[in-house]
Order: sequence, then structure tokens, then C-alpha cells
Amino acid sequence: MNRYATTPKKTDKSGIRVYETTYYPQIPIENSDKFVMSKVGDRIDVLAYKFYGDVTLWWIIAKANGIKGKTALEPGIPLRIPGNITQIIENFINLNTSS
Repeated sequence: MNRYATTPKKTDKSGIRVYETTYYPQIPIENSDKFVMSKVGDRIDVLAYKFYGDVTLWWIIAKANGIKGKTALEPGIPLRIPGNITQIIENFINLNTSS
């Protein structure tokens, strides 16, 4: 899933096409979530592929764990891997679709 596919685009003052702000939904803890400890060499995108089969869903793991500005993880960090990604993606689309 391309996280910018549903993000509205606009043209700035100089005529260059730009994306509007991307909004991310809250991701509450659910029974379907998994909890893991990061290991040496773990990256958010690789974990997204491992658990979701899609590296572009890295933002779900990052948002659920308050991770900003990095993809590589230190070993020994407890991580929550949200399980109900269908609802999370639907909420994401709803937040970012132009009305």
C-alpha cells in the first residue's frame, strides 16, 4: 500500500505539485496485537514485511510504538505489532481522503 496514494495533492504558489499533510490514525491496543523484542539488525520495514508481507506498512509499527525518524532499531526494545491492519488502513484512508 502506497501511503501517499490517498493523500491529496495540490499546487504550491510556484506551480509545483506537492502533497498535503498526511494524517495517521490512533492505533489502540487490541487482543490481536503481538509483542516482540527487537533483535540486532531489526528494521521497521523488515518487521512490516515479516508480519504483514508488505514493507510499505512500516508506518503502522512506527505509529504504534511512537518511533519517529529512524528505521533501524536498537536490540532489546519491546515492540507492539498491531494485528488488525485492515481497520488501521481503513482509518488511514478515511483521514486522508479529500471530501
